Amino acid sequence: MGDDIANGSGTARSGQAASGGISVAQFRFYEELNDFLPAKYRKTDFTHTFTRRASIKDMIESFGVPHTEVELIIVNGRSVDFSHIVTDQDHISVYPMFESLDIRPLLRLRPAPLRQPAFVLDTQLGRLARYLRLLGLDTLYRNDYSDDGIAHLASEQRRTLLTRDRMLLHRSIITHGYFVRATDPLKQVGEVLQRFDLYNDIKPLSRCIRCNGTLTEVEKDAVIDRLEPKTRRYYNHFRICPDCDQVYWEGSHFRKMIGLIDGFRRKRDHDDLNEVW
Repeated sequence: MGDDIANGSGTARSGQAASGGISVAQFRFYEELNDFLPAKYRKTDFTHTFTRRASIKDMIESFGVPHTEVELIIVNGRSVDFSHIVTDQDHISVYPMFESLDIRPLLRLRPAPLRQPAFVLDTQLGRLARYLRLLGLDTLYRNDYSDDGIAHLASEQRRTLLTRDRMLLHRSIITHGYFVRATDPLKQVGEVLQRFDLYNDIKPLSRCIRCNGTLTEVEKDAVIDRLEPKTRRYYNHFRICPDCDQVYWEGSHFRKMIGLIDGFRRKRDHDDLNEVW
């Protein structure tokens, strides 16, 4: 992290004490949470005046920051959850997911992390869905999902929502979600792998690219009538999707996939995927 955790010990600017029903809170958002803020609020302390009782969750989202992007909130030096009611002269520091700093002794905002990575993607992320399935990651996607449908899938199946629609992440039913910053599909994959540290979860040729089903091994004789002549001649190991009946084998597409995966793994040390695929 580029900034140290604030201890909330700063002092509000003079003349900002509550007066006539007006209260003042001081905010600071850290790291990538600044992506959601107006330019004048980014990477700096700023004051916010308010007159109505509000939870910290509602106030954070009033600035455009989805609650699913927030991992830790410190108010006056103390970790709080989303139900905390903001009061006059509160000093508030808001942090995103921590990648290298252990904050387990502090209060987390969600009940628990999801043990197995599983995603649901909005309708703007079709190519990302295909790549994640290519990598063997459990990924639900349909181009006709409604916002309500996606939100309920994320909640009921305990899936992390990946989206380019930041307002979708404001829904209280969604507890795990992420706003994908990149627009290029390959860069989106690298971003998601890095954000959720998924490199050890990659299992190529284990998910159906078409429907997300779990592939199973199948004897060559069982699918031989469906194979092209060269495939029959040169390949002997096959997998099939029990849900949509798609057949897979380790052909040229598999070699491309291995090259793609190697490129994503190199992403940890290099910041360029332009030559991959």
